[in-house]
Amino acid sequence: MNNLNLRNITENLIDTFLEAGEVAKQISHKGVKITIKNDKTPVTDGDLAVDQLLRNKIKSLTPEIPIISEETVNFEVRNNNKDFWLIDPIDGTKDYIKKKDEYTLNAALILNSKPAIGVIYAPEKKRLFFTYGKDFSFEICNGKKMTLNCNKINSKEIIALANSDNTPDEVLDIYKKYNVSQTVRMSSSLKFCVLAAGEADIYAAKARAFEWDIAAGHAILENAGGSITTHDGEKFLYGKENFKNLSILAMRSTNLKK
Repeated sequence: MNNLNLRNITENLIDTFLEAGEVAKQISHKGVKITIKNDKTPVTDGDLAVDQLLRNKIKSLTPEIPIISEETVNFEVRNNNKDFWLIDPIDGTKDYIKKKDEYTLNAALILNSKPAIGVIYAPEKKRLFFTYGKDFSFEICNGKKMTLNCNKINSKEIIALANSDNTPDEVLDIYKKYNVSQTVRMSSSLKFCVLAAGEADIYAAKARAFEWDIAAGHAILENAGGSITTHDGEKFLYGKENFKNLSILAMRSTNLKK
């Protein structure tokens, strides 16, 4: 896959993400239709509409690369590919149903089991994040394109992010180690983007969720200068059995004070 033009592929996805975001907003604002999947989690007509738009565009750009989406994945089939797309059409579906504003649209291209491209769009916040290589992570907000470099914005606080108000002791211990002074609850892959933007400093979680929840954010944060490892400091690859995540430690920098 060395002949891929990652920048061209990524930039060709931007308009589709903006279109899909508008579709997601329209469906949310008028009220979603909910179906319960086999794993007992909800899926909405917004998830399915966004999934179709993203998969159609990605297939047209890279027809030879398989696409694995949260909404169409078959866990009975073992993934033996090292190059594939991961799509989470709407990350934060429960918040999406409640008409909250932190849900995101996500796609990541995995090459040799590592994230190479990442695109994340938060439609209600009008913030679109994308990357196609080291030092090439960007945000588009209100028509303005900015480079993401993990530079700290708030110099007085060390800000951690959490999935919920019930943070596990294992994660609290990590936050204590890094002298966290404030914890902010944030849902969806937006967490990785605000780390890359320097708006927060650290996010840790026990093993939970799936690879499509984090792959795009992993690419954006790492290419902006941050890091994602397990709690033990090990880097991880994608395409694991059943696409299950390991524990996550995402950091804006090794020195959170600067």
